[in-house]
Amino acid sequence: MIYFAHRGASAQAVQNTVNAFDLARRNGATCYELDVHLLRDGSLAVHHDYSLLSTAGTDVLLKNLASEDLNNYPLINRFGDEQVFVPTLEEILLTILPKLELVNIEIKNDDNRYPGIEHVLLDTLQSSGLVDFKKILFSSFDYDTLVRLRHLNKNARIGLLTRSFDVSKALSLKAESVHMNQKRFSADIARICHENQLKLYLYTVNEPADAQRLEQAGADGIFTDQIDLFI
Repeated sequence: MIYFAHRGASAQAVQNTVNAFDLARRNGATCYELDVHLLRDGSLAVHHDYSLLSTAGTDVLLKNLASEDLNNYPLINRFGDEQVFVPTLEEILLTILPKLELVNIEIKNDDNRYPGIEHVLLDTLQSSGLVDFKKILFSSFDYDTLVRLRHLNKNARIGLLTRSFDVSKALSLKAESVHMNQKRFSADIARICHENQLKLYLYTVNEPADAQRLEQAGADGIFTDQIDLFI
């Protein structure tokens, strides 16, 4: 069973921040999940939503910001008084690098909101040399994004992130895994995945008893906000 720190230790620190991933690493995490967006200067930011409205109280779109603008928008921090900000992908990769086994990078690109993000992401990862490319698993709810990614790199590790299970899509991408909400999980889905040599990873699971039940029913891994409970 693989335990991914979902947006870092996001039950104990502001999600998708350096603090959250640093805490997850110190809690023993070796596998992580994060979300990336493309900024107007070609940088990649780690954040869940397209806007900063719910996280910083300002309705500004990330696509309209440059990396130098991120520190102008302190994120709402319900865990303490420290100011925290949207980090760049490089900042997070440097944070999780020690003992890293696997990082799942979810590409936020519904309806191709960030044309070219696949190329920028691959180029950034490969040119930086921060992380062994074999330790990166790409996913996205936008199927066409994954298709473009596969065309750009035949060796990229891909996980099909889906709200509607369709094994044919995973196979057409030459994916290695299927990622889905635990509420949509069934033993039949696990069986079909395993018959096709696909792993099945479920989100978001925060109770050890639930994780044990899902593992017994065929899940291969979970995404959790409470990584400290599983390490």
